[in-house]
Amino acid sequence: MRIATWNVNSVRTRAERIAAFLEREDVDVLAMQETKTADDKFPYATFEAAGYEVAHVGVSQWNGVAIASRVGLDNVRDSFERQPAFAKKGAPSVEARAVGAVCGGVDVWSLYVPNGREIGDPHYDYKLQFLWSLADQVQPGELQVYMGDFNVAPREEDVWDVSWFEGKTHVTEPERAAFQMLLEAGLHEVTHENQYSFWDYKSMRFQKNEGMLIDFQLATKPMFERVQRAFVDVEERKGKGASDHAPVIVDYDTRGLAYDEVR
Repeated sequence: MRIATWNVNSVRTRAERIAAFLEREDVDVLAMQETKTADDKFPYATFEAAGYEVAHVGVSQWNGVAIASRVGLDNVRDSFERQPAFAKKGAPSVEARAVGAVCGGVDVWSLYVPNGREIGDPHYDYKLQFLWSLADQVQPGELQVYMGDFNVAPREEDVWDVSWFEGKTHVTEPERAAFQMLLEAGLHEVTHENQYSFWDYKSMRFQKNEGMLIDFQLATKPMFERVQRAFVDVEERKGKGASDHAPVIVDYDTRGLAYDEVR
């Protein structure tokens, strides 16, 4: 089974490009983040025409997550247990940052971890709470993959110049410790062939390869042991209309699970 995760940075803007990617890379399950649309405006028809079922969680032009699958889509969940809420003002609400589903016998989650904005900002604490709560959801003995834009660079080599990030989010000790908690909860980071997954639109970051690794597939041991290959599709960051993130793609040997006759 080929599973990919991609912060698409507006699914309506890039629907046809995403569909072309699914066909070209022969993807079975795609987790998307920053769809930036409400459920009733999601371009379901584009995905259905390509043979995919879609579970989407979105309420506005902000955030939004989705799972597109051609190997089944069961037990859809629009949040995880004790997912923290947030609001700049007024009553906090649970944002569109997590969607889970069982696809071909595998429990997959598409996650858009809060950015954090600035150290000391309420959004920074919200980010840490989100990661802490997520760690509690992990079932180490089950076939699970938690993937998406984690907005954390867990190692020095995961950014092009760590000195540039001094005093900024994504690389702080609390963020990295929260990411480490996910691993200690029973997840394994699937490593891949390319160094970065995100290059900002500003300052020609992509052309200079001034990137960050903040998009991950984290698998429980039973799934991690099934990994065959993993890579970042850097080509998808090129050209007009590209997202500022590239897809992270992993091949898992899922023979013996549901839908193995398809893959």
